Amino acid sequence: MSEVVTYNADGNVGIITVDSPPVNALSLAVRRGILEAAKTGIADDSVQALVLICTGRTFIAGADITEFDKAPESPWLDEVIDLIEGAAKPVVAAIHGTALGGGLETTLACHYRVAVPSARCGLPEVSLGIVPGAGGTQRLPRLIGPEAALDMIASGIPVKASKALELGLLDHIVEGELLPGALAFARNLIEEGKGPRRIREMSDKVQDVNAAIFEAARKLYGKKRRGFNAPQRAIDCVEIATKTDIDAGLAKEREIFEACLHSDQSKAQRHIFFAERTATKIPDVPRDTPVRDIKSAAIIGAGTMGGGIAMNFASAGIPVFLMDATQEGLDRGIAIIEKNYASGVKKGRMTQEQMDATMALVRPTLSYADLADVDIVIEAVFEEMDIKKTVFKELDAVCKASAILATNTSTLDINEIADSISRPEQVIGLHFFSPANIMKLLEIVRGEKTAKDVIATSFKLSKTIRKVGVLVGVCDGFVGNRMVHPYIRESMFLLEEGATPAQVDKAIYEFGMAMGPHAMSDLAGLDVGWRIRKRQAETRPADERYCAIADKICEGGNYGQKSGRGFYIYDPATRRSTPDPEVEALCVAEAGRNGIERRAISDAEIVERCIYALINEGARILEEGIALRASDIDVIYAYGYGFPAYRGGPMHYADTIGIARVYERVCAFHEEHGVLWEPAPLLKQLAETDRTFSDFTK
Repeated sequence: MSEVVTYNADGNVGIITVDSPPVNALSLAVRRGILEAAKTGIADDSVQALVLICTGRTFIAGADITEFDKAPESPWLDEVIDLIEGAAKPVVAAIHGTALGGGLETTLACHYRVAVPSARCGLPEVSLGIVPGAGGTQRLPRLIGPEAALDMIASGIPVKASKALELGLLDHIVEGELLPGALAFARNLIEEGKGPRRIREMSDKVQDVNAAIFEAARKLYGKKRRGFNAPQRAIDCVEIATKTDIDAGLAKEREIFEACLHSDQSKAQRHIFFAERTATKIPDVPRDTPVRDIKSAAIIGAGTMGGGIAMNFASAGIPVFLMDATQEGLDRGIAIIEKNYASGVKKGRMTQEQMDATMALVRPTLSYADLADVDIVIEAVFEEMDIKKTVFKELDAVCKASAILATNTSTLDINEIADSISRPEQVIGLHFFSPANIMKLLEIVRGEKTAKDVIATSFKLSKTIRKVGVLVGVCDGFVGNRMVHPYIRESMFLLEEGATPAQVDKAIYEFGMAMGPHAMSDLAGLDVGWRIRKRQAETRPADERYCAIADKICEGGNYGQKSGRGFYIYDPATRRSTPDPEVEALCVAEAGRNGIERRAISDAEIVERCIYALINEGARILEEGIALRASDIDVIYAYGYGFPAYRGGPMHYADTIGIARVYERVCAFHEEHGVLWEPAPLLKQLAETDRTFSDFTK
């Protein structure tokens, strides 16, 4: 018998137990073990029913994704499913934790499904750029109907056990211990004389289906998952289930699965999946590094960013002080938090009772003295060094010795902040992205003297507050904002050279970014970038090309969405944008002032100028060791800047289209536009040696 799957009989019920930590993934060993155990159980004349169950924290949580790029080995999951489905005695799947992907497809081969109340079931394959490949798109519609199946498969979002029971995906919720409950359910089947109930033999729910549901789904996911191929192909698969017999449907599903699996989109999405997990591996911070308990927190600054950061702690059940310099600022910050949670109640994401309990964890204060015993403080005040140093000196005086002192600065030198107090080893950067209560990225900025346990604790904290943490080094802008500088720079130069803000934004949006650079700047607040540029002006070479369009917009008191006007004009009720003729006139005027002859600019040039500028700066960051890995940069851009996951992040995108091609275009831009386009040495090196960013290690 297999080492990871065992079989034993409990009276008249056989038990197949999968024990392959951490998530019982459907590796070759697990597939082989289930097949052998199922054969044993089917042949065991002493049992009249079988139960499939898992040990550990979860049921089968999906395929072993590491096998996707390897030659497949028998037994395939289809073989396991066919054997279970064809068994002459009823097979019951007993689910706890999550039954996801191939795990749920395995339960659909079983004849009955039971679960504990906390279980979740789903087919999340679209998040990896593929469709279910072992019958999920054909069996699930036959079981719960195509409309409900579309919701699960095209979104990839798992459903709770209660919803699964309502849909008919589950047959029973087990209150109490799962195995005794599953055995009791199986014995009840035996007593009532109920044999196998095969989903492949069900057809009533896939007959006479209104084709309009598929067109509606294509439209919905075309908008919700713009640019992603897999949701559309998943919808195709579910529609096929309503138009053909199951064997033909299974063959077509497999064909579509294989096409998706080998696509650039799936490779990119799988890259991000693994990159997110790799980002937590820090060479000199071992996994067993002790971490500190974070049971209380404080945020300094009750503005939009500070309030959003506070929400992350409260939503995770951690009491958090929210401090501001004035009662007015504090009241405004608390009101915004309350409004955000109230919106969640209105949308059904939480109950009023949950909101009230969460709001009670946010404790407003005007006094540093209240922060004496907190485990972590995050400063989120104005982006000015003197102000931040003043805050840290106050914290140094009042906070307990073990408190982590973090700054949310997006550009400033954390080492300078750390050296201004008596405990630099306790200082770290925790750079949240706006809106902080929604955006998943957290840049964890390591100072020269930051203690290793502070880094380890920050990674644990990022997981607790449901963020994706990535370690970066200290430089102006760290990784994300340092790279975005040349991206924005080129978008501004394009305005002088002949493009409009709307044209630039449309080209970048159609490339797949969540929004164009000018719309993004308006959303973030033009005054934020203006403040940084004024600080950087002291060190900017006098002969370096500089575009003042954004500065002049700010000089007119227009800071983007917050003021109703920026690169665009915003409707005060809907925040919908329209082009601003005055800004377009300003672009023409600035071109004339700088002696630039405007011309027609193609969308292709816009994309190359903006995206290749990102890549070139990313190469410098890698070479300098500010980022540990190219994949870390990709995670930062996928989760913090809206870079399309189906392109895998800027560095993976460069690998996909070819480093030599990127280098050639960067050289051309260097020749045409001057020193700001000087190719990064690493980009040149990789292009000339036919290597990729994924090959590079510092």
